[in-house]
Amino acid sequence: MDAARLDGLSIGVATSAFQIEGAPTADGKGPSIWDEFTRVPGAIADGTNADSATGHYERLDDDLDLLAWLGVDAYRFSISWPRIQADGRGRPNSAGLGFYDRLVDGLLERDITPLVTLYHWDLPAALQEPGGWTARDTALRFADYGALTTERLGDRVASWATLNEPWCAAFLGHHAGVHAPGVRDDQAAVTAAHHLLLAHGHGVEAIRSAGGRQAGIVLNPAPVWPASDGEADHEAARLVDGVRNRLWLDAVRHGRYPADILEAFGEVADLSCIRDGDLAVISTPVDWLGVNFYHPEQAAAGGDATPAIGPGLDGITQPRIDAERTQLDWPIHPPSLTDVLRRITDDYGPLPLWITENGAAYDDAVEADGSVRDDARVRYLDGHLSAALEARDAGVDLRGYLVWSFLDNFEWAEGFVPRFGVVHVDYGTKERVPKASAHWLRELLAARGA
Repeated sequence: MDAARLDGLSIGVATSAFQIEGAPTADGKGPSIWDEFTRVPGAIADGTNADSATGHYERLDDDLDLLAWLGVDAYRFSISWPRIQADGRGRPNSAGLGFYDRLVDGLLERDITPLVTLYHWDLPAALQEPGGWTARDTALRFADYGALTTERLGDRVASWATLNEPWCAAFLGHHAGVHAPGVRDDQAAVTAAHHLLLAHGHGVEAIRSAGGRQAGIVLNPAPVWPASDGEADHEAARLVDGVRNRLWLDAVRHGRYPADILEAFGEVADLSCIRDGDLAVISTPVDWLGVNFYHPEQAAAGGDATPAIGPGLDGITQPRIDAERTQLDWPIHPPSLTDVLRRITDDYGPLPLWITENGAAYDDAVEADGSVRDDARVRYLDGHLSAALEARDAGVDLRGYLVWSFLDNFEWAEGFVPRFGVVHVDYGTKERVPKASAHWLRELLAARGA
């Protein structure tokens, strides 16, 4: 990677609260749906939970110093809603806000730009009882939470994201049931998807009313390839693309849901959750769009491959793509990142874009000499950063690239087995060891400055 090519691009790393903070009951924090989901037998692959996670809550200053050592321009983190409002409503918890005060101030003292995500899946458990994201009221509670958080931090935080990957929260959580709250129901999935987007729209309004300067949303789009040249596979790919990509982007940018996806949803669910005026709220203009990218997908009509995830996709499967793969068996194809960025710009732009997550899991281990040699991750990041720059060269308004993740962490339903971090974490002692990828990133940023 020629460091000179990075001119004008903000480079950083990303995390989320539930995956790294730990301290599940500290300073008045309430439980989240993920705290409860980790207690369900068999829900987490290795049987663990995130009660201690990486210990970031207690090791905040050390982690801030690590970020400064890396030399990053920006750090994306999420705020734990139940740490701010234990029950998801009412007066804010001053101790919880105080933690994020210290985090933001510590970043600014080290010349690192804070990028805040309000919702990275850890819904207060108290809001799940009346329906969680299947209850329309949750979108309004989210707006209240966004407003009071922005009021506290907005004088120092310029850039806010409402939601992280609502596709996952809606469909992994309410259709496949492999994420919290562990529901498997087409109606719940459709309703949750709409209410999440409604929460985004109200959230943008709340951020701005509270003095926030830039508001956006983080999605996880991916190219969807037909498994063959056959008409049936092309139709399958169109539907999967609609559920994965167009549903979210059309609503946020164009104020409409794709007609073919509404038809598919209408075959398995009641669409009365969509009310007059909702899409005008959902399409409240954003200042930027975050793109989380990991791999492309493939779709086929029938077959014995993994079933496609999402309501209205019955009978569609997603065959394995022939490519080099990561620890999670995800295919590696950097040109797909270029394709995604160009498509968003062509179909939904012009709009400033951030790559808010990009990275790979590998089975990293500390060597006898104390090093962690993750050369495969270096190749992955180098290839994808190059692909991002190719998109910028083609006219995409790309503002930043953030590596997932800063630290090894609790990787949701996979537990602690996959390691995404550029910094290795011993989950027993919480010791941090920068991997070869961290040294590569640090040297790249230093060379850019030189």
